[in-house]
Amino acid sequence: MNAAHWIAAAIAYACAACAVSGVGYTLVASVLIGRFFARAVAEPGSFPDITVVKPLHGSEGALLRNLSSFCEQNYAGAVQFVFGVHDPADPALQAVHELQRLYPQADITVISDSGLYGPNRKISNIVNMLPHARHDVLVFADSDVGVGPDYLRHIVGELEKPGVGLVTCAYRGEPEPGFWPRLSAAATHYQFLPGVVTGIALGLARPCFGQTIAMRRATLDKIGGMLPFARHLAEDHAIGEAVRAIGEKVAIPPFTISHACVEASAAQLVSHELRWSRTIRSVDPLGHLGSALMHPLAFAVLAVVFSGGASWSWGTVALALFARFALKLCADRALQQAHGGLWLLPIWDIVLFAIFVASFGSSRVIWRGFSFEVDGDGLLSPARDESR
Repeated sequence: MNAAHWIAAAIAYACAACAVSGVGYTLVASVLIGRFFARAVAEPGSFPDITVVKPLHGSEGALLRNLSSFCEQNYAGAVQFVFGVHDPADPALQAVHELQRLYPQADITVISDSGLYGPNRKISNIVNMLPHARHDVLVFADSDVGVGPDYLRHIVGELEKPGVGLVTCAYRGEPEPGFWPRLSAAATHYQFLPGVVTGIALGLARPCFGQTIAMRRATLDKIGGMLPFARHLAEDHAIGEAVRAIGEKVAIPPFTISHACVEASAAQLVSHELRWSRTIRSVDPLGHLGSALMHPLAFAVLAVVFSGGASWSWGTVALALFARFALKLCADRALQQAHGGLWLLPIWDIVLFAIFVASFGSSRVIWRGFSFEVDGDGLLSPARDESR
């Protein structure tokens, strides 16, 4: 009994130490996120012609709205849009046809090609589309992304900076109506974005996000095109690393684009977050482990549990809540959004910590309805029960 008491006390103090460290991280992130988005955006010196490459798959609630945002750009150069699907009956094409009706002046090319070159179907889709891209500046953007009217201007302005070979964008959540999409957006705003900004500032993160990958055709050719990434789970991260390997920089401008949060149930939301967490673990295992400090409230609650509700442990909970609420206010200010939904944050913090712990339990992910195993290099292979 005495030994068990000492073990519980040791665990409680260890959890409290992690919580206090996490509070320090959270307060630093609160400052850095404001500084990151306060920087001036880049304006282009010229307006080269651009091809926007958009792989599509399935119908999404906000698909037409997101696609339309790309057709409403304040950009002086020519813009070609290439949309691609694997199946000519893909319902995403209905949105593309409506887009063509709404924007008859838009230069739109639609590709339907079932060719597959690896388990990453998004990359296979892009490989099928690239022969139809006419321009030398290529902007690859996911289907669930919405952008502002100056998006292409600022992308090109960033790409013109010396040594920059690729431009990618941080993103915020744009929730569909409902409780679960709001939770998904909260994870983006108060876990993902602060982690990205802090990691960049401290030199601990080298991100590249599939929501936007812009590069010149010459850079794409230097890294061998898109085909080498057809087996990667985190193909965006691998593309960014390949660009850095040839001596070019990956730039992240000080603005966000929107990412549609459409998870309609708890199961869909947990599955999405678990896949994301395991993706991070596959490409940066040490960084993923260190991201435990992003969960000070969970560690503070564990300190309460293992200390038997000692009075000092409740002070740790109060400190963690203060830090997390401060981060939320700073993030909302930086993203220029309303401060609502404060009560959601403690609930979601605990759920995200549980997902973080679960991410170490398996290397299996479910993506687009298919189940894969992920090896130590972040490469996909069909799960055993999927390959029969």
